[in-house]
Amino acid sequence: MRASSFHLLLMLRYEFLQVDVFTDVPFGGNPLAVFPDAAGLSDRQMQQLALELNLSETTFVLPPETPGADFRVRIFTPKAELPFAGHPLVGTHWVLAHLGRVALVEPVTEVTFELGVGLRTARLHVADGRVTRVVTDHQAPHFLATAGRAQIERLAAALRLHPATILDTGAPVQALSTGFPQLFVPVRSLAEVQGIDPLSVDVASLGQVCSELDLPGADVALFCLETVYPDRHVHMRFLAPHHGIPEDPATGSASGGLASYLVHHRLLPATPPLTTVVTEQGIEMGRPSKVTVEVEGTAEDIRMVRVSGDVAPVMEGAFNW
Repeated sequence: MRASSFHLLLMLRYEFLQVDVFTDVPFGGNPLAVFPDAAGLSDRQMQQLALELNLSETTFVLPPETPGADFRVRIFTPKAELPFAGHPLVGTHWVLAHLGRVALVEPVTEVTFELGVGLRTARLHVADGRVTRVVTDHQAPHFLATAGRAQIERLAAALRLHPATILDTGAPVQALSTGFPQLFVPVRSLAEVQGIDPLSVDVASLGQVCSELDLPGADVALFCLETVYPDRHVHMRFLAPHHGIPEDPATGSASGGLASYLVHHRLLPATPPLTTVVTEQGIEMGRPSKVTVEVEGTAEDIRMVRVSGDVAPVMEGAFNW
């Protein structure tokens, strides 16, 4: 008993909070675990914790290493570390404010955080001493390779779709990045988007097409302009089997990229200097989400993308290491 108690005294306790991001109620949106004091954890331990929790992403907050940053944030999927992701940043900054780690100043408090892609800014909208909205900066979009017809036909086969489901939209299948490169695939109707089964996807073939388009993995956003909720502009599903995530219920990085795609290709009317695009996602998973994206600039010159949404606290816990 004494030896056991002594052993426990030597163990370090790492607390975490779990929140749901891009929803205002628990059990919607995208779950996220945040370790607000991760100093002392090794890369291997962070990866083990992310795998144990088995959420789409887990974040670890560390002291900054770059001048000008308030925090360093590392993002892990169950399989690997990511240099950038959307919903982890929104959720992490809400948690830090909730814990009093950020001195809140009304109406907006700015926080600079360090990521694998460099420094980024979050704006915490504050009222009555609490955060009402978290807005994170994404980089201006980089428009990358466009798929040819033969690649689209193979892509459709991998997704178990008829090629016309994609080709009839007349919109390009294109890779782009606002911090993390992804493939954007237009689909003809809401029913056809909703009919996709992520577990039946030919992951190897999907990955091959993505590789030909110089994407690091099979990260695919499927979308249509028909929506379930009337106050949304676009319906999206996001598949990331490359990261061990058959489907993601709310993807901030893909929402930023999709909004940029829609404005750039004039599939939605732009309202310069700022166009707001609201995406819906996660409905097929029973975790509906709402992501608001602000696209700054014109269709020809998008200068900045900002992603925001609500956060709902769910639970808290700790690991003893």
